[in-house]
Amino acid sequence: MREGLITRGVAAAFVCAGLLFYGSVASAQVTPAAGYTPPDDTPTIKVGATIFADYTFQSEPETPDADGNLVNPNSFNVARAYINVTGNISHLLAFRITPDIAREAGTGSTLAGSQTYRLKYAYAQFNLDDWMTKGTWVRLGMQQTPWVDFEEQIYRYRFQGTIFTDRETFLSSSDTGVAFHTNIPKNYGDVMVGVYNGETYSRAEANDQKAFQIRGTLRPLPMSANFRGLRLTAFYDADHYVKNAERQRFIVAPTFEHKYLNAAFQWVETTDQISATTGTKAEGQGWSFWATPRTEKGIEGLIRFDHLEPDDTTDRKRDRAIFGVAYWLPHQGTVSSAFLLDYEQVENKNFPAPVPRQQRIALHALVNF
Repeated sequence: MREGLITRGVAAAFVCAGLLFYGSVASAQVTPAAGYTPPDDTPTIKVGATIFADYTFQSEPETPDADGNLVNPNSFNVARAYINVTGNISHLLAFRITPDIAREAGTGSTLAGSQTYRLKYAYAQFNLDDWMTKGTWVRLGMQQTPWVDFEEQIYRYRFQGTIFTDRETFLSSSDTGVAFHTNIPKNYGDVMVGVYNGETYSRAEANDQKAFQIRGTLRPLPMSANFRGLRLTAFYDADHYVKNAERQRFIVAPTFEHKYLNAAFQWVETTDQISATTGTKAEGQGWSFWATPRTEKGIEGLIRFDHLEPDDTTDRKRDRAIFGVAYWLPHQGTVSSAFLLDYEQVENKNFPAPVPRQQRIALHALVNF
């Protein structure tokens, strides 16, 4: 499987490089139209917020309280509270600063148990629209990673929980590094490539190893009224825990966006070797399918299935099923708010320490502006 994963990663890189080359050639042929108006370089700044709140009731398993009574854990939670500060210094330079809350878990800290703010995004973006296709930029700093950001723009239910690769800790939504993005002319797709620390936004760089991530997306029918929302994507992440100890991810995924339905299927292959001298190598695979059928009245369904086999030398498996119904309040522009009632079940099979089945019912709320 290791050779196949590397081969697929190289193939994905060549596909992305071809798309990138095509975009560069096409953009070089673009000339300013008659009556061209210079871009506005007036500095701007915007402040927004994102809030995820929920009430969650765990029906299985029951857990003992301080007196040994078996109870069903339940709580009111604030899972996310972003303050988004974005702006433009000029039409060539933009920025974003976003702190996020996190539960302090350090036992020796006086803030143990408190929710503290940490940095999630902080980057400068250099826009290259003057020389390449619109939507071309270079980012430097703590920023979105190529795959998670792409899927979360289609999957609107991050406020229920993270996407498959993020929830299984294969990928992170943010890391520190440098990235390049460009759109293919005539809406045929886009390419994003970056080099990151590989330790995610929650940890400092631990060594000299860097993560190379590349995503290429093709929109085969951009002019079709019914199928322009179809996209085919390949993603590859080449990283190392330490020298010669691989950490690789490969994803292929068709996604679909429509007025009445968003849906996606993804196949994931992973390689993890904590140490080159003492650690064993785990090669895993899995898939995730989700669909969100919707009406014009704001009512939307959520159907999701995740399946993971983390190590092909064992028969360990994890299955996750999520079903929900949501109401999205009517708004204009980029403002969004919603309520979601959902049921989640997780089955862990053949793990060394038996893990009981988990069942949860939750009411989630989203506010984003």
